[in-house]
Amino acid sequence: MPIEANTFDFLISDEDEIMLILYARDIAPEQPAVRLNPTDRTIELYRRIDDAFTLENVENDVFELLKNNETLLVCEILPTENEDETEIVYTYNAPIIE
Repeated sequence: MPIEANTFDFLISDEDEIMLILYARDIAPEQPAVRLNPTDRTIELYRRIDDAFTLENVENDVFELLKNNETLLVCEILPTENEDETEIVYTYNAPIIE
């Protein structure tokens, strides 16, 4: 089963902490940042200066939580041979910028 590069999900804890989960890219993130666009419900994730992409159709509750945060915890994963498990490749805090 091929990995869909722009597949992502948000996990929200009982304490309203939020984590973005997506499939890992080939190169490690360097100076990541996040820009929120609530008008069109998108989030721009800048992993590196030359590696940015847009997360579309983000839920309103995610924006409500993120607008009160300074960073977004990002977890990049890869599937393993066992379909029920994944490997965590990168975990980092991305500052939320204007």
